[in-house]
Amino acid sequence: MADDYRAPGWFTRNVFNQLVAFLTRQGISVLGSRILAVKGRTSGQWRTTPVNLLTHDGHRYLVAPRGESQWVRNLRAAGSGELRVGKHAESFRGRELADDEKVQVLRAYLKRWKAEVGIFFEGTGPDSTDDQLRAIAPRHPAFEVLAVQ
Repeated sequence: MADDYRAPGWFTRNVFNQLVAFLTRQGISVLGSRILAVKGRTSGQWRTTPVNLLTHDGHRYLVAPRGESQWVRNLRAAGSGELRVGKHAESFRGRELADDEKVQVLRAYLKRWKAEVGIFFEGTGPDSTDDQLRAIAPRHPAFEVLAVQ
């Protein structure tokens, strides 16, 4: 699945993500943005990236619109991380969703952020059928954000 990853373009990497990350670090969440911090699977160093935190049916989720990204691999290895806004950091455990569990999560994610990330979902949107969403689910890892106990 590693070749399913779609790298961000120059504008996204150098302007958009930087702006969202800056605002989020200042304590301004842009449509649910957070800074995801996860320890690197080989270095052990904290790695950060801006993410969209989805709240759906009383649960919270992280979805990887670009596919098998570094943060996905690091979260799988570490099992936990932090979601940051400004000076507030919330520790969490990540539970990876099975493909069948992703259908409604992907629908809700696309309903909220399709304008920003729709290009990565191969024409699939919030109005797509369950079967269409299930077909793309393997290419978009998703995690439930759980409280640390």
